[in-house]
This record gives sequence, structure tokens and C-alpha cells, in this order.
Amino acid sequence: MKYIDLHVHSSCSDGTLSPAELAAYASEKGLAAFALTDHDTAEGIREAAKAAALYQVELVPGIEFSTEYEGREVHILGLDIQPEEKNFTRHLDFFQKSRENRNEEMARLLREKAGFDIYLEEIQEANKDSLITRAHFGRWLVDKGYVSSIKEVFARYIGDGCSCFVPKQYTEPEKAIRLIRDAGGIAVLAHPLLYRFSDERLSACVRELKEAGLQGLEAIYSANTDSDEKRMGSLARKLNLKISGGSDFHGKNKPLIDLGTGKGNLKIPYEVLEELRS
Repeated sequence: MKYIDLHVHSSCSDGTLSPAELAAYASEKGLAAFALTDHDTAEGIREAAKAAALYQVELVPGIEFSTEYEGREVHILGLDIQPEEKNFTRHLDFFQKSRENRNEEMARLLREKAGFDIYLEEIQEANKDSLITRAHFGRWLVDKGYVSSIKEVFARYIGDGCSCFVPKQYTEPEKAIRLIRDAGGIAVLAHPLLYRFSDERLSACVRELKEAGLQGLEAIYSANTDSDEKRMGSLARKLNLKISGGSDFHGKNKPLIDLGTGKGNLKIPYEVLEELRS
């Protein structure tokens, strides 16, 4: 049987492997296909596609949009997107500019409130091919010896609600779905159980997003138990949605989650991708 992974991050967002290294690793892991779904960027797709062809692994071009729904951050995956679509690229350019402004403000707060000698230009210089995220701030502070771990950086300084935290500028989930669909992609709600909705609220949320064009639910996921997977599969069938699955691999930034296998027992058959495309 052929296996796949439809939720993977590279160093173009907050992963630690480059897009080309991901393709090589997917081949090493024996995967038939993987989706590159970096946060709010499609920058790595061209590099990943070139390497995937070399390693004879199928690349599913993708993205993971950060959106806000009823005050909570909710992620929408786009699979099989055409990243060159004009409206899609225009939105990503705007999103990247807002991210740069956020990073500048976060660096300023870390200097003025925490006393760290930190400047965004230095982090960018150390991560030339990456879209800078909070994880890059954390890694830089650890490497400089200011803190002992990235976990500590988030807990004390840049995690939600901390003294140096700067909120993201989100898009609406309906807009993310529309952008994905207009770019020829398949819109999937990522890791639905991580949002901590009640069953009733989650069902209502998924119904609402389906009306906006949502096509799938990530029922197979690294953090899900067998019971969780069955519940999400049941919800997908109830609302006539497709099932997707992914590890949410980030390399060393999430060391307990491996590509393709998650925490060790994740298995996503290639048929999941075929069904999504049908």
C-alpha cells in the first residue's frame, strides 16, 4: 500500500527542513506523495517540485492559511493549489507585508521590555530563505544563550498574551476558502479538534465553512486518538465532506512528530488523496 502526508511544513515557514530536503526525506520514508503546506506562503513550492521530481515523489502544492473564527485561530489547508493565480499571489504579498510589520514590532518589544539585543535584520540574515515566524525568534534567542529553550521563549515572552506578543493580522476563513478554490485547490479544515470547540460548536463551525466552500476535514492527524479519528470521520460523512490526513511535520521544531508517521502510528493511504481529488 502507498502512503502519503498532506500536512507538512518547510523552512519557508516554521519548519526546519528546506523544501528540497523535505522531498528527499519523503523519499527516504517511502512516501508516495506529500503536500507542502507552509503557513500563509507558497514560496517553497517551486523548489519542492523540482526536488520531488528528482526523488520520484509526488508533490501536492499546498498552503495553510491562518484565519480567525469567533475569536479563535482556525487553519484552512489548501491542497493542489495553483500558486501562480494572480489574486492568490496578491493576497500572499499583502499577508507577507503584514507579517514583516508584526515581526518588526515583536523585535522592538523584545528589546525594550525584555532587554534582549535583538534585531529583525539579524534573524533574517540567519534565515535567508525563510519566512520569519515566532519560531525563528525563539531559535535565535536560544542560540544566543538568552534563554534555555524555545518553549521558554513562548511561555515568557512571545506566546499569546505575553508581554512581547503581537497579534497576527488574520484573514477570514471564508476568504481563505475562496482564495484556495479560485486557485484550483481543495479547501480542508486543519486539525479540527485543536480548536477546543464543543462538539455542537465544532459541528456548527464546519457546517458554516462548508456553506462557504469547504471540501474536506483533516480527520487523520498526529494528535488524534483512534476515537478522535472516528469522530471526525463521522462528522465528515454526516456533512458530506472528504477526509484528509497529515502529520503537521515541522522537523526539529516539533521533534516528536515525524514525516508520514506522526507520533509513530500515523498511516494515510494514497486513496485519501484520490478521494479528495474526485
